This record gives sequence, C-alpha cells and structure tokens, in this order.
Amino acid sequence: MTLFTFLKLLGCLALLMFGMKMMSEALQKLTGGGLRKVLGTMTTNRVTGIFTGALVTTAVQSSTATTVMTVSFVNAGLLTLSQAISVIMGANIGTTVTAWIIALFGFSIPMSALVFPLFALGLAMSYMKSTGAKSFGEFVFGFSFLFLGIATLRENAIAMDLPHNEFVMSFFTSTAKLGFLSYLIFMLIGGVLTVCVQSSVAIMAITMILCSTGVADIYQGIALVLGENIGTTVTSNIVALKASPSARRAALSHLTFNMFGVCWVLLVFRPFISLVCSIVGYDTKADVSQDPNAAERINYALCAFHTAFNVCNVLILVWFIPLLEKFVCKVIKGGEEDEDMRLRFISGGLLSTAELSLLEARKEINHFAMRAHRMFGFVPELLKLENGDEFSKLFARIEKYEGISDNMEVEIANYLNRVAEGKLSGDSKTQLRCMLREISEIESICDSCYNMSRVINRKFKAKERFTEDQLGHIRHIWGLCDQALTQMEKVLADTDNLVDPHESLNIENEINIYRTQLKENNVVDINERKYDYQTGVNYMDIIGDSEKLGDYAINVVEAHTQVKLTT
Repeated sequence: MTLFTFLKLLGCLALLMFGMKMMSEALQKLTGGGLRKVLGTMTTNRVTGIFTGALVTTAVQSSTATTVMTVSFVNAGLLTLSQAISVIMGANIGTTVTAWIIALFGFSIPMSALVFPLFALGLAMSYMKSTGAKSFGEFVFGFSFLFLGIATLRENAIAMDLPHNEFVMSFFTSTAKLGFLSYLIFMLIGGVLTVCVQSSVAIMAITMILCSTGVADIYQGIALVLGENIGTTVTSNIVALKASPSARRAALSHLTFNMFGVCWVLLVFRPFISLVCSIVGYDTKADVSQDPNAAERINYALCAFHTAFNVCNVLILVWFIPLLEKFVCKVIKGGEEDEDMRLRFISGGLLSTAELSLLEARKEINHFAMRAHRMFGFVPELLKLENGDEFSKLFARIEKYEGISDNMEVEIANYLNRVAEGKLSGDSKTQLRCMLREISEIESICDSCYNMSRVINRKFKAKERFTEDQLGHIRHIWGLCDQALTQMEKVLADTDNLVDPHESLNIENEINIYRTQLKENNVVDINERKYDYQTGVNYMDIIGDSEKLGDYAINVVEAHTQVKLTT
C-alpha cells in the first residue's frame, strides 16, 4: 500500500465522517431544540426513557450526540441518574438505525450516481430564505457527503484488490486461526479505531466493506462491531471527566451497559451469530467474493446482529437499572460535592389538575430558594481560602451552582407556563404570576452570589488583600444578607401567614443604610491611602452586590405575600 493510497482512504473516511457530522447538526437545527425538550421531559419511567433515547438518536443519527446531551442534562440536574441510564439504553438501540441506512442505501443502491444531483439540491436549498429550508439543505449536503464517502471508500477498497493482497489476507487468515483469541483481538481493534475517529458509524462502514469484499469473515466483522460498541462510550466518559459525580456515573453506566452486553454475547458467540444469520438468510460458509448476494447479505447480517445485540441487552438490563445505578454510585464516590442537583418535586408531566401542579411548583420554588441560600454560604468560605487548589475547586463549585440556577429558572418557568394552559381559578392565576416573579428574583440572588465570587477570584489572582476593617465590614453585611435569605425562606415556607413580611423590610433597610455608610467611608479611606484604588473598587463591588442581593430577597417576599413593601 503506497502512501498516496493510504491518504486516499483517509480522505474517503473524512468525507464519511464530515457527512455524518453535518447530517446530525442539520437535524438538530431542524428540530429547533425540540429534541432536547423531549429528552428532558419524556423520561418519567424506564420504558419512556428507552423510547426517548431511541427516538432522539434516530432523529439526530448520532448516539454520541444523545449520550453527551444526556450527560450534560444530568450535570445540570435536569435528569436523574436512573432516567439517564434508560435514555442511554435507548440510544444504543437508536444508533443501529444508522447502520441499516448505510447497508440499505450505501451498498444495495448505486448511490455514487445519485449524490451529485443531491449536492445540487442541497446547494439550491441553502440559498432559500427559510431557515428550515437552509437546515434541510445542510442535511442533504451531509447525506450526500456521507454516501459519497462510503462509495469512494468501497471503490478504493475494490481497486486495491484487498482479497488478493498478501499482507492484508495473511493478517486476517492468521488471526482467524487463533479461535476465541481472534475475537478479542478484533474487538480491541474495533474499540481503538472507534476511539481514534470518534465515530462508530465510520468504523461500521469500514467493517461492512471488509466483510462484503471477502477480506474479513462474519465472525471477525462482528467482533469489530462489539469493539465499536465499547469504543463509542469513550466520548461521553471524556465529556463527563470534569462534570458532577452524577454525570460521571451516567457516562460510566454507558460503558458498563455495553461491557455487560459484550461479555454475555461472547459466551454464546457462534450460536447467537448463527441465529441472526439464519434470520436474514446469510450462510456463514458462503464465499462473498464470488457471490454478490452473499456480499449484500453479510452486511444485513452485521446490521441484524448490531440491532439484536442492543435490543437483547436492553431487555436483560432494563429490569436491573436500580442495581446498575447502585453499582456506578459505589464505583464513583460522591464526596462533598455530590449534592442533589436536580428538580426534586417537578417531574416531566403535569399532575392530574392544574391546582395540584401549582402545589408541586411551590415546593420546587421553596427548594430553589434553599439552594440559592446554600450557594450564598460558599461565598464567605471562598474569601477565607488562600490555597490555590482549594480556591479553584470552590470557585468551580459556585460556577456550577450558577449554571444549575439558570436551568432551574427555565425549567420551573416552562412548567408554570404549561400549568397556565389548564383551568385555573382567578386566585391561582395571580399566584402563578407571582411564582414566575419569585423564580426570576431567586435566580438573580444566585447571580449576585456568582458576581461576588468573581470579584473575589479577581482579587485572588491579583494577589490583593483586604484590610481588617474591610473584611469586618464585608462579614457584617454578609451577616445581614444571611438574615435576609433566612427570613425569605421563612416567608416562602409559611402557609398560615404567621410570618411578618415587614421583618424582611427591616433587614433590607439596615443593609441599605450600611451600604451607603460604607460607600462614603470608602472614598475617605482611599484618599487617606489606607488601601489602593483597585482594592477599593473590588471592595465596593462586593458591598454593592450584597445590597442587590438584599433587594432581590425583598422582591421575593413581595411577590409571595403580594404586599408592597416600601424600601
């Protein structure tokens, strides 16, 4: 094999992978985020989770996209671990559709003659004004690139006359004599290649070409397929490396699921393959290099095995999702950061009545407020830290809380909007509007906490130090903020109207007066050179954000009690 021939093969593979990526991205654009919404809501139980995972993967034509999306949803607290496991199981079934498309169109139909008219169609659609038409044009482009890559890859493999290449055939023939060990070797090759190119579809296409040209037999091809199933889990695990423990567990469950499937299939390897081949009408002893029908059937056999393997694996493990969840939790310890980062009371669907759904939303808002208060508690801890690693770890934790608070606001708001579509009394409609304001103000509290942590981070990197007087003032105003948040939580949890909302007003007035006093003193202290100007700026930024936090807390109390408090 010359260097030029090798580069041609790489180019064909690049075409295939680029087409696959373009198709996936175009389909995601066409859905307008709808599939993300489906993924986040249609996972109330194992069956719907599996169905959702299969549906989304079939739609975007990428199990990697679905699993990475699922891991990110777990990290954001929008999916529980058990929900994520069921979605990942469904994604493994959905990804088999892509292989069938390649087998049916890429090998059975002469697509090389059709791709160029499709390119022309895609180009025409890309000039249309409609965003949907443009996205569909991108999909057509991706589809064309995908099958052009498959066609050219197959043509180059035939031109190289691989079945008569001594080096290639000696490798496949010699390894076939190793028996069970040869399956493990080809599994390893399939896994490594999938990790390298980050696309199980590309390696599946190569496997089909090797088998349909007679280079590899059905057993070697299926061993490659098993390796691809393991290799494709690497992407989600890489994405989850810096994510929350729950996200890492979701990624590990994907690897565990596929590893379990490979183990049981290896125990019944030849009988299972024989059963699958008999279903699609492929004779394992047929010479594919001489029989065109056998060459076509072997690709169907590979796809049928891929589908049967994943479906059977799901049917076996769907009953053991709680056990699988316990296993990954035991392997990946939670530690202090493993907190409940998801919606606790709101599930995917509404309750039987809109009024009951409002009750669930109220519980979730109270929980949101508690989480915001917890986030505020990290800020004073951050100011105390001097060790770089500990500081970075806590700052990253605050950043994660900020992202989660954004997601919680959106999810609760979407839930309330769906509740609003039902039949509500006049009082409940007013309550719903107040709830929407509450979640907006609570999210703003989290923003203030994050802004203060960013100021502290800036000060830490610049190696600046606050004076003892400044630290004392900051601690005092933070103590008032803590009182404001505590009082806010009491008001939200009060169902009998026993808590006086004016107590929150008193705390807010105290914060405002103290902020004004510190602002005046800051100018004097800078003039007297007690500290430099930049230190004064950072100091007043923290004081200012603390005062804003108090404002947001009083706004939550106002919205909840529907009492106008003059500040």
